[in-house]
Amino acid sequence: MKNQEISKLKGIIREKEIQLEQLSAHVDKSSICSELYNKVVLEKAILNKQLKDMENDSFLLKIKKVLPHKKTLICDYFKG
Repeated sequence: MKNQEISKLKGIIREKEIQLEQLSAHVDKSSICSELYNKVVLEKAILNKQLKDMENDSFLLKIKKVLPHKKTLICDYFKG
């Protein structure tokens, strides 16, 4: 299931790259194309982040998110 989602995201990212290639020739000619290009760049960045999160999503990371972290305070350096 997870591998299917990852491959689907990779396919969508490839589509965004193709769109960016096509729009790059027209960015300077039209403000609409420029706005669309920027929108596609943002969408691609979001998809890349989702892909990275899915690939790095391991059992250990899930446990680390749940467990509380002990933070080191300045006063801890002066103990003992």
